[in-house]
Amino acid sequence: LEILVTILNENDNSPVFAEPNLTRHVPEDTKLDTTVVAREELSATDADLDTIYYELTTTVQDTDGYFAIRGVNNPEIYLQKALDYDKFNSTTLLLYARDRPVTSPDHANTATATITIVIKQSDTRAPWFLPCNYVHNDTSICISSPYSGRVNISEMSMDPLLLEPGPIYAVDPDYTISDRIVYSIVGGNTDEVFSVDADTGNLTMNKIVTSPDSFLLQVMATQVSNIRKYSVATVDIKVINKSDYPPYFEKGVYNGMVFVGLPRRSFVYQAGDPSTPLVIMAMDKDFPDV
Repeated sequence: LEILVTILNENDNSPVFAEPNLTRHVPEDTKLDTTVVAREELSATDADLDTIYYELTTTVQDTDGYFAIRGVNNPEIYLQKALDYDKFNSTTLLLYARDRPVTSPDHANTATATITIVIKQSDTRAPWFLPCNYVHNDTSICISSPYSGRVNISEMSMDPLLLEPGPIYAVDPDYTISDRIVYSIVGGNTDEVFSVDADTGNLTMNKIVTSPDSFLLQVMATQVSNIRKYSVATVDIKVINKSDYPPYFEKGVYNGMVFVGLPRRSFVYQAGDPSTPLVIMAMDKDFPDV
């Protein structure tokens, strides 16, 4: 008597990842659709020889949608959305491997792999001149105001010029890179009157100015290791007559009066003369016509 025995495979094994914990460093400027973790590194095996179904989730808030898998049976992870180091610099992904589809009513065995993604800041932004202000609280954009200063006609200053709102200074906003900045004057420097120190940004004079013409300098800040990353700021230098005397008020004390109930921006009147607005005047011996 010949007896044929068929062994039925019972689903009694769970999928297994070769490496259940992976870490990958991803540059901030990685192009979309770039593979971050290869399929071979993430494929799970199952002793029951079942088809494996994959699902990818994230555990970090506001990092959803940046990474995805190629398909339900292909666990290769790729970049789906452009990265921004200022928004987040790391995230943790969970990759589930099941031996039954998610919608299957049958019991499914599951394995989990943890993938840690570390974002590396890239050299994506040009230098910022300081001080600057963020645009609508967006820390990726910072707008600076022009610099301004004054020099006396027919007088040469030997010290660095004092500027408003501060000295010429730029930084690399990609702060984990923090490339060194060098400075140069690229425009407006008629007759080479001014020089800028390449390392410090200090603005100095090479010669005296004999005419009252002003200068509108363009100063460029360039990253040392990436000359394609640069910014240009304007420096408005006014040439004025030397001031030997401080301004002075015509009076030491001014007396005025106001009426109850007047709206904002109403005149203050001279005390004792309700028809004449109070005027406070200053004079300067250096500028008698001003």
